[in-house]
Amino acid sequence: MSSSIDTFPGAGLVTLVGAGPGDPELLTLKAVKAIQAATVLMVDDLVSDEVVALAAPGARIVHVGKRGGCKSTPQAFIEKLMVMAAREGENVVRLKGGDPFIFGRGGEEVEHLKAAGIEVRVVNGITAGLAAVTSLGVALTHREHAHGVVFVTGHARPGAEGTDWRALAATVRDARLTLVIYMGVTGATRIQQELLTGLPASTPVAIVQRASLPDQRHAVTTLGALAATLDSEQLASPSVIVVGDVVRGVAASTATQTHSRAA
Repeated sequence: MSSSIDTFPGAGLVTLVGAGPGDPELLTLKAVKAIQAATVLMVDDLVSDEVVALAAPGARIVHVGKRGGCKSTPQAFIEKLMVMAAREGENVVRLKGGDPFIFGRGGEEVEHLKAAGIEVRVVNGITAGLAAVTSLGVALTHREHAHGVVFVTGHARPGAEGTDWRALAATVRDARLTLVIYMGVTGATRIQQELLTGLPASTPVAIVQRASLPDQRHAVTTLGALAATLDSEQLASPSVIVVGDVVRGVAASTATQTHSRAA
């Protein structure tokens, strides 16, 4: 007897591809092959034009914007488009910034596609939190400064309680962890206030905007000056906020610096 998770007869393939933080040279070989083989690409806002340019000349490009604070394509509509295209026999690539399974809603999309009987594969990409600190010449973990790393979103789902920043601050302090905050710019003032209940104001912080791209900018500051630095340096989304002693490896300056990618 057929079940709801059986493959839909004649359906094509959907591949969720992590486009990385933006620099096309950071794509995996598997990602490049998937992009070049796609007949339909559904592309997020944060995917760079250089990555999209790798698509085959005849491929159909569909921009399905997903960015916090901006008008976004509804997730349910994106999932419907993927299912429709796959059932028409297309080789669909869902091209997502960073990694599909790190705050990319990839898990939800895999579940939806499988329930619709669509074959789905995932190609990992370098997540922005890793690329951001690497561009500054420091590690997310360092045996003298951090025993682990926590990736967390500063953007809660509507109606959800969101992250317990006070509890997280105590955990980061006691376990000596690096804290990497995605989508935290809008709520930075509240996040700062809550983290200060468990972490000292002198805790090093790096803010990295548009990690890996030619126009990358960053500032190094402290937790006590986080919100003020975002304002004074005019750093905005998309940015990653890194909190922890590993940041001590970056020059202690609140001046915004520009990152240039080697040609």
